[in-house]
Amino acid sequence: MLSVEFTAAERAVLRRLSTPEKIQRFMDELGYNKEADGETCRSPRRVLRDRTAHCMEGALFGAAALRVNGFPPLLLDLEALRDDDHVLAIFRVRGCWGAIAKSNYSGLRYREPVYRTLRELAMSYFEHYYNPARQKTLRGYSRPVHLARFDRIRWMTAEEDVWAIPEYLTTIAHRPLLAPALIPRLGRVDDRLYRAGRLGRAE
Repeated sequence: MLSVEFTAAERAVLRRLSTPEKIQRFMDELGYNKEADGETCRSPRRVLRDRTAHCMEGALFGAAALRVNGFPPLLLDLEALRDDDHVLAIFRVRGCWGAIAKSNYSGLRYREPVYRTLRELAMSYFEHYYNPARQKTLRGYSRPVHLARFDRIRWMTAEEDVWAIPEYLTTIAHRPLLAPALIPRLGRVDDRLYRAGRLGRAE
């Protein structure tokens, strides 16, 4: 088990996050590092130390915490048009998928493990995924990426940024969520959902 890369104190913290819900609550309490979004890609060790994360860093932390607690470390990339992609740490319970995520938008975080397929899971984010122009921007999703393929760079505990992981996510195929004919018919997000999604947002 590669969790031995963590110190005893780090493992103790991660093992207390013994369920996906506990991992998400811990991540919700971390600061959202908007200043560093896109400029750093810190390992879970650094997130644990700094108590701040953005989307990619949060997904990596979630995957590491899941791994320490017996789940495989899996990521799913959500692909957007005219917007940033979003990365989830995903897990499965009794055959159904759920997700852990760090986001500056309240609707793009945790999902209970009730989704039978990855497409169902990805679609659960659709109405909450929009840009400042209020356009609904989610378009596709990747296959699951097992982070064991990056163990060679010690992605869980590296002191240097682990850019190899987000770079890899840009190279893999994504499945479309919407038929092309539906896209021109999409409406804009209404005021209530727009405000709800930005509740607690770090500006």
